[in-house]
Amino acid sequence: MADCYDAEIIQKIAEESGFSEGYILEAGEYTPGGVLANVFSNRAYGPTNEDYLWTIQYQIITELARKGSCVIVGRCADYILRDTADCLKVFIHADLNFRSKRIVEVYGERDASPEQRLKDKDKRRAAYHRFYTDKKWGQSQNYHVTLDSGVLGLERCAEIIRSLY
Repeated sequence: MADCYDAEIIQKIAEESGFSEGYILEAGEYTPGGVLANVFSNRAYGPTNEDYLWTIQYQIITELARKGSCVIVGRCADYILRDTADCLKVFIHADLNFRSKRIVEVYGERDASPEQRLKDKDKRRAAYHRFYTDKKWGQSQNYHVTLDSGVLGLERCAEIIRSLY
């Protein structure tokens, strides 16, 4: 069975960068901003913290893939490993209702509106992905397979991925 990297990537980025895991969890999915934001930010004077984190993330994901078979969850790994011949790129999605119930049940999220939190997070992820990859996050053309975990269930998605691998 291949190693799976999700939160471990955050830990590795924290070790390499010196930033806290909490900061990386938040800043790691924010874009440095658009044209106006760049004019009024430190980007005019060089790379931002987000750019620095992207570089470290890119190096870590590339190195993990070089070491051997593994599963990398998120972090633009689809783009970072785009030229890796034996890489299976999978996007797992579900409708908002399924995802909202899951973050409450599994992660204990008790925000007044888990749906709104997910919508905000999805907007940040999409903007981040677009900024660093110039690709649309979640667009099927970026992946070999897309699976609806709300319909198929997580175990069935894992079975399908294992069978394809």
